Formats: sequence, structure tokens, C-alpha cells
Amino acid sequence: MHVQLDQPKCVAAGQCVVAAPDVFDQRDDDGVAILLTAHPGRHLYDEVREAVAVCPAAAIALVEQ
Repeated sequence: MHVQLDQPKCVAAGQCVVAAPDVFDQRDDDGVAILLTAHPGRHLYDEVREAVAVCPAAAIALVEQ
């Protein structure tokens, strides 16, 4: 799995961080999401899929490999 984050689309809701804290974080200055790892381990796949589902800006995309 490869995770892509479109930061310009991010509305800083933080739902991705709540759903997958090992994969996403937020910048301190504006709350925009940052990607901690583009290739999470299998044990995180369900959390990442949840983050995609709850992102209000649809700023996260997955490429299944």
C-alpha cells in the first residue's frame, strides 16, 4: 500500500490523525496533515483505510500494491 496526501486539499480537520496516528500527524502552525510514512506496515492498513474514509476533504488516496 502506498499512501498519498494532497496537502493543498487538506482542511486541517485532524480526522486522519485520530484514525491512523502512526501514519499521519498535523503541522503545529496550521494543522495541515503531514504523512509520517507513505508505506505503512500491513498492521496499519485498516487504520489507513479508515483515515481515507473519514477525511472531509478527500485529500488522502491509496495505491494498492
